[in-house]
Amino acid sequence: MLKDLFNKSNKPKKKKYATIPSEAAKQDVPEGIMTKCPDCKKIMYTKELQKNLKVCIHCGYHHGMSSMERVDSFIDEGTFEEIDAGLVSVNPLGFPEYLDKVEKDRKKTGLNEAVLTGTGKVNGIDIVVAVMDSRFRMGSMGSVVGEKITRAVEEADKRKVPFIIFTASGGARMQEGVLSLMQMAKTSVALKRFSDNGGLFISVMTHPTTGGVSASFASVGDYNFAEPGALIGFAGRRIIEQTIREDLPEDFQTAEFLLKHGQLDEVISRMEMKEKIGLVLDIHQWDGDLPW
Repeated sequence: MLKDLFNKSNKPKKKKYATIPSEAAKQDVPEGIMTKCPDCKKIMYTKELQKNLKVCIHCGYHHGMSSMERVDSFIDEGTFEEIDAGLVSVNPLGFPEYLDKVEKDRKKTGLNEAVLTGTGKVNGIDIVVAVMDSRFRMGSMGSVVGEKITRAVEEADKRKVPFIIFTASGGARMQEGVLSLMQMAKTSVALKRFSDNGGLFISVMTHPTTGGVSASFASVGDYNFAEPGALIGFAGRRIIEQTIREDLPEDFQTAEFLLKHGQLDEVISRMEMKEKIGLVLDIHQWDGDLPW
């Protein structure tokens, strides 16, 4: 039903003769001005890639996005307001060097934790959104990540607006042990209450969504979407193969594999994400009689 709803290029001529740039000329190219696609291996201007929402202009490969880049591409301009920005991790288990690593990621990303939460609008419709950021401890879920997501769900429940999450995570944060694993239950319970109160939850899984995140809140949306090529799964490929003593399909644990086996509602290109989710939100705004 969702599929129904969503529903010879001129190549530049090669020069006969090409000059090989000198080593000095290569050094003159500013760092970061060009980006090489890890999929098709083609090189493009970084600014051109960013204008295309970090989707490769040659093959459509979806490069990683920071949480603020995601907000800028998805939320109506000027409407995003961050919530719970001041929550920071402590070291409940006294794990060696844990807080030093957290502080290093704070400086690198400009974030206090691996998830950004806030309120905003999509095509004029009020929502609460959570965006995980894999640059911060690989998006791992510790106590603060679980708390921020839970509070965001409760804020959506209080405001009676949809809740949308973009997941990107390596799973539970080992430095917080069982406290990290407890966030799976806490977030899932908050979402169950939200659902019982009639709330709309849209989950968008991006690369990668693995471990405890994939086994809890990421997979229980009213709509479960994913970006093309996203790695989605619980245990690693090698562990599964060693356990079952069988080779897995080449596309195992990709968004496309999950869609084919009924675990996703749709795989949506980032270029169409706002339009299609906006359509879903618009449908759920209907409060009158059905036209048939």
